[in-house]
Amino acid sequence: MGSETTARSRKVMVVADPSRESAGALQYALSHVVVENDELILLHVESSYSWWNTFSFRKIYSLTPGPMPNSCEGGGGVGEGDFLEAMRQVCRIAQPKIPVRLERTQLMEETKDKANTILNKSNLLRVDLLIIGQRRGFSTAILGTSRYKLSGGSGTKGLDTAEYLIENSKCTCVAVQKRGQNAGYVLNTKTHKNFWLLA
Repeated sequence: MGSETTARSRKVMVVADPSRESAGALQYALSHVVVENDELILLHVESSYSWWNTFSFRKIYSLTPGPMPNSCEGGGGVGEGDFLEAMRQVCRIAQPKIPVRLERTQLMEETKDKANTILNKSNLLRVDLLIIGQRRGFSTAILGTSRYKLSGGSGTKGLDTAEYLIENSKCTCVAVQKRGQNAGYVLNTKTHKNFWLLA
């Protein structure tokens, strides 16, 4: 009986930031992953160089029909609380029976490394499934070059954040690339590479 409860009650974590990759990962989670009794956790890793842009923030709200709240309209700047609350509202509209938890964490002092910060938080929360949006540029896809390799990220051995999490996460990690509005998703896990899933 206990194993049945575990199977029906999962913790699904989506790495949240105001980018189209994160919006695509959330859309994938809401449409293809979470089911009733799951808990959805939106994790944002804060840093001193956090950036915001109105297009990305509006992109989050394009996931669901209906008007955007006042904080999303116009050209004014938005803050972390705004975009996280926007994502939570999207979740409530798309999956009203799924509880949503917001988690904010700072980069770990020891490494200042986003991938290991996410990894540490997912382990602490005992997450069952980790989902992250992934941007695959020419250099990453063809040459294996990444932000970590170029910036000397600690312990990541040239992998980008998503690839590092796929290889090192205790739970299953899915990297999501949204392909256009209705073109589906390209998914990467430890066992499946470039798996195409229709929208």
